[in-house]
Amino acid sequence: MSGIRVKYGEFEIRVAKAADIPAVSGLDATITGIAKPDYWNDMFERYGTRDKRYFLVSQNNDGVVIGFIIGEVRAWEFGSPPSGWIFALGVDPQARLNKVGSSMFEAICDCLARDGVDQVRTMLAREDELNMTFFRSQGMMGGPFIELEMPLPTPVTGKRTAP
Repeated sequence: MSGIRVKYGEFEIRVAKAADIPAVSGLDATITGIAKPDYWNDMFERYGTRDKRYFLVSQNNDGVVIGFIIGEVRAWEFGSPPSGWIFALGVDPQARLNKVGSSMFEAICDCLARDGVDQVRTMLAREDELNMTFFRSQGMMGGPFIELEMPLPTPVTGKRTAP
């Protein structure tokens, strides 16, 4: 995994390093409006340090992180054959429309294909039009699974919260 490093004109894609996590966390906070440094440190430990798990970053020619993507091979949930899953993607709003996201998507798909899977999946909120548009532009479409959910009881009241 450490050998992934691809140059694309104004930026390159490479494996994330621990030193990148403050920049990734800051970029995510810019995109989502929520700072989650502990979450990103945990994500790096879980996905940036193990085989068949990928935490990639894009950096510009000045070495500034302008994007990230995370995925892995997951197997056999509810009868699903092994598939690649992408579950985190972010691109600096100033760097969008420069093929940063598309290039990271291609790079992680190449990694997942080398791991032996022939399918990639992701899950999005219905109202997430930005990411929905992006993933559809990459050729992704609705798959054979349906996400189900329900609220859990709160510890204080023991009652379920409204959906």
